[in-house]
Amino acid sequence: MSTGEERAAAALTAAGIDHEIVRHGPVPSLAEAAAVRGIEPAQIAKTIVVRRDEDDFLFVLVPGDRKISWPKLRDLLGVKRLSMPDAATAFDVTGYERGTITPFGAAQAWPVIADSRVTGTISIGGGGHGVSATVTAEDVIRALHARVADVTDPMT
Repeated sequence: MSTGEERAAAALTAAGIDHEIVRHGPVPSLAEAAAVRGIEPAQIAKTIVVRRDEDDFLFVLVPGDRKISWPKLRDLLGVKRLSMPDAATAFDVTGYERGTITPFGAAQAWPVIADSRVTGTISIGGGGHGVSATVTAEDVIRALHARVADVTDPMT
């Protein structure tokens, strides 16, 4: 069985996405995570797992300096209720622990929504703690057939 990091890297390669794997130790803040990766906080694309229904999930790519706007996301999806699964459920449906989640190499290919601000060079989870992949947002969006929409708000 491969590690999450190996699965993510293999999936990026299989998708034909040029990427650079970056390994760094634990970082306590978004600012430090961006600094060790050599990017701005907005270039970190957090992969958030969202539950639509009992066995229906999706991934939302959120810039590091923003948060999901639940009203915008509900409107986009045409639903009244969304939630975030607990850590155990997120692991069960993705194969990745929180803090390592990426759509690449996930246990199931859930739909992906990318916030419209996820552009240019980004850093996404690399399937392991302290591991990320530097990629272009356009390649990620294309490979994942991601729906692009304004689904975030500034952090307050």
